[in-house]
Amino acid sequence: MTAAVALPLRPPAHRVDPRAVQWWRLQGLAALVALAGPQLVVWLVLGTAPSWLLVTTIVTAALAVAYTLVVPPIRYRIHRWEITDEAVYTLSGLLVREWRIAPISRVQTVDTEHGPLQQWLKLASVTVTTASARGPVTIHGLAAPDAAELARVLTETTQATPGDAT
Repeated sequence: MTAAVALPLRPPAHRVDPRAVQWWRLQGLAALVALAGPQLVVWLVLGTAPSWLLVTTIVTAALAVAYTLVVPPIRYRIHRWEITDEAVYTLSGLLVREWRIAPISRVQTVDTEHGPLQQWLKLASVTVTTASARGPVTIHGLAAPDAAELARVLTETTQATPGDAT
């Protein structure tokens, strides 16, 4: 039985790709369409909208536009990641910050994801699944080539690490 290694809690070294700001903004616009679109359809069907519908549509659109403009740059300043020989480190969140450390010896799978918007922006996400009950560690907003290289390095590192990742 090996002794547990104390991993330091520190901010991860790398920021996500700057194009992640555009990706998050496009996601915000999609949410705006999903939330305000049905309200606008009701307006068109009714011909005239009740005053409460006008108010809710304006408030929904204003909040969604504000979120889309303000939140992505803040997320960009907060979200960080780092991979070392010992662990995967991530920092994410907005109002609640989440620091995650996944020891390399606990890594079970490494996945990359490229959604339609990510493909268009040449971005990807890397998900590291561990034996933790807390769930996987995901790094969003990486440049696609960086994500592929990160997945390759993590796979090689975990294969070279003794243990069964449980």
